[in-house]
Amino acid sequence: MKILANILAVALLSSATSAATIAIIDSGTDMMHEQIAPKAWINELEIPGNDRDEDRNGYQDDVYGWNFAESNNQVIDYKYLGTLNDDMVKFFELQEKSMRGTITEEEVTWIRTIVKDEDFIKRMTVYGNFMHGTHVAGISAVKSDDAKILAVKLIPTEVKLPGQKIAVNSFLGGFVEKLIKAGIDQLAKAQTSTFNEIAYYIADHGARVANGSFGTGYPQAKMIVETVMKTFSKKEPNPETVDMYAKYFLSALVKNSQSMLQAAPNTLFVFAAGNDGLDNDVFPTSPTNIQGDNEISVAATIDYDQLAPFSNYGAKMVDVAAPGVGILSSAPGNKYIKVSGTSQAAPYVAGVAGKVFDINPELTPLQVKRIILETVDVKGFLAGKVKTSGVVNSERAHRAAVLSLTVSVDNAIASAKNEVLDMESPRLEKGVKKPIYIEGSILPLPSNFVMSK
Repeated sequence: MKILANILAVALLSSATSAATIAIIDSGTDMMHEQIAPKAWINELEIPGNDRDEDRNGYQDDVYGWNFAESNNQVIDYKYLGTLNDDMVKFFELQEKSMRGTITEEEVTWIRTIVKDEDFIKRMTVYGNFMHGTHVAGISAVKSDDAKILAVKLIPTEVKLPGQKIAVNSFLGGFVEKLIKAGIDQLAKAQTSTFNEIAYYIADHGARVANGSFGTGYPQAKMIVETVMKTFSKKEPNPETVDMYAKYFLSALVKNSQSMLQAAPNTLFVFAAGNDGLDNDVFPTSPTNIQGDNEISVAATIDYDQLAPFSNYGAKMVDVAAPGVGILSSAPGNKYIKVSGTSQAAPYVAGVAGKVFDINPELTPLQVKRIILETVDVKGFLAGKVKTSGVVNSERAHRAAVLSLTVSVDNAIASAKNEVLDMESPRLEKGVKKPIYIEGSILPLPSNFVMSK
């Protein structure tokens, strides 16, 4: 009977023709990249370049997706090609070396110096935004053989809005004078207003998975509140008050982001936990702290044997971990670079989810979430850090998906856990070296919150 069941599973698997669509909600995706182009989602209802909206969804010529940051169909701005320079390449290389404990003292001095260079950080931030979505998309594409990549641009590559400072500050000033909380609620709604529109958009195009490697964390929220209070009180704000309002702001962001899940109930959202090294149970991060049956929050590990020191975590708010250090993936212009962050761990999981949907398209987001979370490699170093205490095991999750074609999800998970071994890490053979965390060497998640200094 077991042989017959396996034959039937293979037959059903080979008959599945619909590839899962993975929406990359990010800072822009190079859909012409050699790694992504073969897997690009294409809106066949639209005729490219005719300035018409053939599918009548309100998004003219959305052939590869939509740019919600600038309200057009340009899902990446190619004018930033050529901005990657040798210092940036070295910066990304030293990210990995510091996490693996192989960085030299000379290299530590170099990176500590350059992260204090405001001009370099500005250029790195611009390139980081330009590259980010393409890098994320490449990770998901590799992990999911048949997936189609749908580009959704939420994060602007570079802020060039001369009136932004006045407009934002005058708005914020009004609510600071009226003692803040009502205004913070309004600001949170304004920041997250695009989220629902994006959710409806990707749902309309049938995305089974959506990756969100973006967010606003406690340090960013604290800076926003601090800046506003300094501007309008003309004095140094009380640290306890700043802390209180920063947490209130983040809670409001999470509350307003929650409706994303209801707007796309057939989509599994995968969010990066954040790169601030903080406990999301105590210091909320948006939108990854939203909770629901169709959401997974992901921390980053160094291979399969250490939590990355920059990674956010949370026994209640973060579900699982995945590799997020020195991840080689695509960069605009047919380039490839290694980058570290929870931004890289999340699309690893999104890609695994996409392949699970490819194997068994009848599964619901909750069932796919269960398969991923209940087939992890349980790790002692993740106990009390993530809900599952585990790192995603892609092979075990995929095996459970195959088994789910012929048995219940419960039985599929149980059998996969018995059949598939834990993932092996090559680092264990060489001995695990202690990471050296250099402040500022891992950039925070890109945020859709725009505020000029």
